[in-house]
Amino acid sequence: MSYAKSVFMLTLYFSRELEVLSSKSSIIMHGVKHYFVKYRRRSVISIICKFIRTFYYMQIAGLGSVFMMPLIGNLSDAYGRKTLLTVPLVLSIIPLVILAWKRTTTFFYAYYVFRTLTAMVTQGGVICIALGYLADTVSEAKRVSAFGVLSGVVSAAYVCGTLAARLLSTTQIFQVSAVISIIAALYMRVFLKDTTRHTDALEQPILNQGIENNQACSESSKKVDFFKGIPSPKDIICLLKSSITFSLAAFIAFFNSLAEAGLEACLQYFLKARFHFMKDQFADVLLITYIGATISNVIFMPIFGPIIGEEVLLSLGLFAGFLNMFFDCIAWSAWVPYASAAFGVFLFLATPNIRSIISKQVGDNEQGVAQGCILGISSFANVISPLIFSPLSALFLSETAPFHFPGFSILCVGLSWLIGFFLSTTMKCFPREKVSNKDSTDA
Repeated sequence: MSYAKSVFMLTLYFSRELEVLSSKSSIIMHGVKHYFVKYRRRSVISIICKFIRTFYYMQIAGLGSVFMMPLIGNLSDAYGRKTLLTVPLVLSIIPLVILAWKRTTTFFYAYYVFRTLTAMVTQGGVICIALGYLADTVSEAKRVSAFGVLSGVVSAAYVCGTLAARLLSTTQIFQVSAVISIIAALYMRVFLKDTTRHTDALEQPILNQGIENNQACSESSKKVDFFKGIPSPKDIICLLKSSITFSLAAFIAFFNSLAEAGLEACLQYFLKARFHFMKDQFADVLLITYIGATISNVIFMPIFGPIIGEEVLLSLGLFAGFLNMFFDCIAWSAWVPYASAAFGVFLFLATPNIRSIISKQVGDNEQGVAQGCILGISSFANVISPLIFSPLSALFLSETAPFHFPGFSILCVGLSWLIGFFLSTTMKCFPREKVSNKDSTDA
């Protein structure tokens, strides 16, 4: 199959699912905001508003994702991508149907509980399995382009979801999102073809290098035990230490996610205090950023990715993130955040290139667990980032700041990207060495 056909099929398979996820996220938060405004006089709802604003939901879901992403990825390696993809898609339907049925206080409590629990799986489960699916069906030479297209679809879905949330009425938001989620799950089950992963006989999986009993390995390969599919901390550490490139990519993914979550945690409050930005204006800034990300991932990466390589694009994206935050922290007029949002054309190049580099460091039967580990690290960064940058932002926006620099927290977010940039300049991406059975016997 040609490259154009491969990208077309992969986009066809995953555009619906990823579009539903991203659109659903924007629609839900937009609908909850209107729901809060409508019932703002009720003390229970105001308490829930404060609860959400203090990032408790993000922390609970993020901590769950830290443990669930490697598990989901590893199980998808063992049981197949399509089987595991069904789990997060079906779970994402439950909270939507609750608020689509009725929007009372009791139903909102039920929605919030189910949303928090299911987010541990749905928050990164679909993208984790989608990355494994791409690695199964696309060669290494074309993987950077395919991963870029996939990230572009996600960015485009965010844009579409944000626009749809502004067009739909409050009563229609949850009903439409629930229907689309059900259609996405059915579409996936009917039209998505599962992949067949052929393991090279000359290649040893990293997670099995510590097993000395060959007979036990052969028996376990015939019948996969569910509990053996759960990667232990020792397995994760072994995977992260499998190569210098993998370790560097893990550190870069941590600092990149730390900066991205910090951007969402404190930029809105900084712009509100500095230029009296409202939520709609802040959403417009993010909209410009994601439109640029869609253009760069769909057009720029497929053209220049195979030519200049993932390392150069990764460094470019990380440095663009630093420049974005640098101009925001010293913004002298209200138009500056809109102009700096144009760096989104390069800012979101970092994440797909990290994923492409990771996919080339492991074997075909470890793509899921490798991407799951990176997503778990990113989830951990998303948990601790608001705990770092939110208090820092509040301190320097107050009258008791150690020194007058309202944008200091924004600059610190940019420094996280700058650290990732310096790490990326030391990275050399090489395929993982394949250890032959003959070499293992001779040793």
